[in-house]
Amino acid sequence: MIGAGVAGLTTAVCLAEAGMQVRVDAEQLPDETTSVAAGAMWDPYLVEPAHLVARWSRETLWVLNKLSSVESTGIRLLEGTHESRTWCEMPSWGELVEARLCSPAELRPGYVTGWRYRAPLVDMPQYLRYLTRRLARAGGCLRRHRYETLDEALDQAPVLVNCSGVGARRLVPDSGIDAVRGELVVVENPGVQSFFCDDTPGADELTYIFPQSNTLVLGGTAVPGVWDLRPDETAAREIVERCAAVEPSIAGARVLEHRVGLRPVRGEVRLEEEYRADTLVVHNYGHGGAGLTLSWGCARDVVERVRRLTEFIPGSAIADAP
Repeated sequence: MIGAGVAGLTTAVCLAEAGMQVRVDAEQLPDETTSVAAGAMWDPYLVEPAHLVARWSRETLWVLNKLSSVESTGIRLLEGTHESRTWCEMPSWGELVEARLCSPAELRPGYVTGWRYRAPLVDMPQYLRYLTRRLARAGGCLRRHRYETLDEALDQAPVLVNCSGVGARRLVPDSGIDAVRGELVVVENPGVQSFFCDDTPGADELTYIFPQSNTLVLGGTAVPGVWDLRPDETAAREIVERCAAVEPSIAGARVLEHRVGLRPVRGEVRLEEEYRADTLVVHNYGHGGAGLTLSWGCARDVVERVRRLTEFIPGSAIADAP
């Protein structure tokens, strides 16, 4: 299979743990991917198709909640709020996390509505290392390799799983996918214990604060059509200023790191199969900013498709993919 971000690694783990022989080829290893630059927390982002996204999100939430009890995963269940400067309804997924409306006293200055809930917050570098170890334990392997086109990989195995993210634009090729550049800033944590997300409809900028033990992940940006991975100092400064306006203790926090990634945005997630020559190709890309949130649900769908289309018998080598 192709791709070693959170979608690719999770899919590889599910395939390998189902008894299939799996090899992951990736131009970027896990600690170089967009996924490692993510915030990140479970949050059903605006992604289509809505009915499938709801199911994928629900299935992933169940897995992440379970994994939060394993310290090495980097997943913690944390309480926090989504708040809006204009009135809006609580999203439908709120019931999955038992969200409740904030009282006026709980809202930050300038915010008029919000909801409080508890959800998985993920230290992505640590989580990707966990998935890599889990893949190895299941017998899968990972190597660095670049393909110019998807067709170059067709002779590698009878089944090819494509989790190439923004790379799908070139590999498939799929002109319907584009990059949305995201930047965040990591600072020392001055004692913040709960997450915060500005959920104002139509807001010009992203504002979120995610505590990661001794650090805070501050965001963010969403710039469509920009593929430049170099940190933007002006954007980074504005991120810190927006977050400090919400949480004043951040203003003096020491900056530790800048992260930049390219969200693979598409009109809708592509999770479907096709045949190229004699090779079954299963696509799993286009998750936008919801790669983590959809990861386990999508991965399980991939496994079921491979099983159904290959009459897979545990122990057979139908997924010896590139």
